[in-house]
Amino acid sequence: MDPNKLNHDTDPDAPKFIKTRPRTGGASRPQIKPKAEGWQQITNPDGRPTLQFASPRVKQPATHLADMTLAEREAKMVELGLPKFRAKQISKHYFEHRTTDPEQMTDLPKGRRAEIAEAFFPPLLTEVKRLVTDDGDTVKFLWRLFDGALVESVLMRYPGRITLCVSSQCGCGMNCPFCATGQAGLTRNMSTAEILDQIVQANRVIAEGGLGHRRDAGNGAEPERVNNIVFMGMGEPLANYKRVMNAVHRMIAPAPEGLGMSARGITVSTVGLAPAIRKLADENIPITFALSLHAPDDDLRDDLIPVNSRWKVEEVLDAAYHYYETTGRRVSIEYALIKDMNDHAWRADLLADKLNQRGRGWVHVNPIPLNPTPGSIWTASTRDVTREFVDRLNAAGIPTTLRDTRGKEIDGACGQLVATEQDKADAALAAASV
Repeated sequence: MDPNKLNHDTDPDAPKFIKTRPRTGGASRPQIKPKAEGWQQITNPDGRPTLQFASPRVKQPATHLADMTLAEREAKMVELGLPKFRAKQISKHYFEHRTTDPEQMTDLPKGRRAEIAEAFFPPLLTEVKRLVTDDGDTVKFLWRLFDGALVESVLMRYPGRITLCVSSQCGCGMNCPFCATGQAGLTRNMSTAEILDQIVQANRVIAEGGLGHRRDAGNGAEPERVNNIVFMGMGEPLANYKRVMNAVHRMIAPAPEGLGMSARGITVSTVGLAPAIRKLADENIPITFALSLHAPDDDLRDDLIPVNSRWKVEEVLDAAYHYYETTGRRVSIEYALIKDMNDHAWRADLLADKLNQRGRGWVHVNPIPLNPTPGSIWTASTRDVTREFVDRLNAAGIPTTLRDTRGKEIDGACGQLVATEQDKADAALAAASV
């Protein structure tokens, strides 16, 4: 067997690939380098993009029921001079009935309902805009938080499941040049309750029939609700580690303490904060871990994912493999295919080599077709190039699935709605000052 052949399939009709290497001339495809378009990356004195790991010290929202454990809710209820069993009642109203309206809490003392609601339900998310596409199966929300900050979440119906993509920060400090969220930097971390309220509000929309192709409850079927969470919205989840993990604990806590979701339906994504990946492995929660890699070589990834200047590809992959070793949960590698930037055949080969060096069966690769942008360097790979990239990984024994994309018509990438809304606000402010 030729050791340069990457195909491990015995099917004689399966495609055969010769391992490739980067070329410096001849007929090789061009190499486009990452750069921000339409905005200027903030850089350090050394010229490298600035990274913000810590949230600015700004005011957080008042403590909400979803920020507390059930024991803490019971203690607060006692402080109000009420029996602690009332904590379970209001928890049920919030997590199961999806309401904070005291008039709907008819099992609470009528004269105390408003007081209880005020104590446990300070304002969190206010809907600003809702965009719908894919025959109603994809809904994108723009939310305004208590301090005016804007965040987004995306609700998606798939066969057999409903997924919500949630945000974990207002803005992002990772400064990736292709990301709409990172353009304004990091405003602040979202609170545990702000993260969870995205789910509660999405469940309310589903219950009201706001997601397409609704399945009616009855005949043994439970009412529909979100059953998959992906932390792939605005922000770097592992840079808001404590609040994100508090939210995860509340998601999987049984009712009435939490939402009673399955941990296996929750995916936490990162651009590569290696120490936090190892910390996540030690949480002993069977969630799915996803690494947004996007390039297997440091030369490109340093520019594409600026945090790579802190933790290089090898260190991040070692941390990802540690997650697999510790939890037994297969790691997902996210890889946005960008035309002539990171989609070369030799990069597929290099990625396969680096993953296989750490063993077999521990990882799954999800190439993601980038939403095409006419005239931009950030545009989708061609169909043929995409097919070869996927085929090379599969031939090397790396399970690889091209991800289904949603929301092209509604600016599905998180941050785009916020940027549009902020532009409108800036224009209105400028007009008012004239």
